[in-house]
Amino acid sequence: MCPSGRIAIPITTTTTTAAKNSDFRPAFEIIDADRDGKISSEDLRAFYAGISRSSSDETMIGTMISVADANKDGFVEFDEFERVLEEATAPLYRSDDGLMKDMFTVMDKDGDGRLSYGDLKSYMDSAGLAVTDDDIKAMIRLAGGDLNDGVSFDGLLKIFGC
Repeated sequence: MCPSGRIAIPITTTTTTAAKNSDFRPAFEIIDADRDGKISSEDLRAFYAGISRSSSDETMIGTMISVADANKDGFVEFDEFERVLEEATAPLYRSDDGLMKDMFTVMDKDGDGRLSYGDLKSYMDSAGLAVTDDDIKAMIRLAGGDLNDGVSFDGLLKIFGC
């Protein structure tokens, strides 16, 4: 089950576009830290806080918003977020690059290439997602990991139904 409470459905090559697109919602909800239904510059700052702290961050965040913000209201609503991800090729979405890899890097606090129970719990709490200890354990099991070894990048993709 995804942190949003939805059940993840793996994408196959025969999955329809509509079903595939629904898998973008959990990623959107993780980035939308204040849960207002749109991604703001503040949401992106919070998301990228664990990755970089350079002077170019503000430029990068502004560029990301302007590229996705089709209606030019200063925010990225889900339909705009979905459009940007749809334009990406399926291999890019599943590869070690892109949004999911960035999310993994942010979540992996100690940089060991695995998400521990603590990494998952810490990130979900900081993203404002109310999860119980049992929820975290279920995510780890769904990802094919265990409490000792944690979750790999491929496991994170399983958690989010990618």
